[in-house]
Amino acid sequence: MTLPPENVQDYPRPPRLEPVPYPIRIILGDEIVAYTSGALRVLETHHAPTYYLPPGDVLADLREASGRSVCEWKGAARYFDVIAGRQTAPRAAWCYTRPTRRFKALAGYLAFYANAMDGCFVDGERGTPQPGAFYGGWVTPNLTGIPKGAPGTEHW
Repeated sequence: MTLPPENVQDYPRPPRLEPVPYPIRIILGDEIVAYTSGALRVLETHHAPTYYLPPGDVLADLREASGRSVCEWKGAARYFDVIAGRQTAPRAAWCYTRPTRRFKALAGYLAFYANAMDGCFVDGERGTPQPGAFYGGWVTPNLTGIPKGAPGTEHW
């Protein structure tokens, strides 16, 4: 299946949470970190979609990492090291254990930074990291527009 075209400038603000109608697969080294058909995604203007996976569909080990961050929309995030086989990806995943009311469905779901994984796939299409060092969206070939994160776009 081919993902339908989407423009990141057309995504809403405040962001929208929606189910993902495609399978999501994440790889680290030779290991499958996660596989699900039950993901959710957050869509926000000028952001690539961020995918959140049910914890029961994560196959890798997770170890809580130091540090927290706060999203104005979703609340406080906790970070995790991802351990798959002999590889460890530090602070490569995060979740909201007590998200805001609007994003309540995300509670406990895990998101993964594409730049820390060896492969992040949406319906077989490889996602690349959203530009910049902070944002966790995955840029898939069907996206158009300019996702924020590159120098000069961080504060759009």
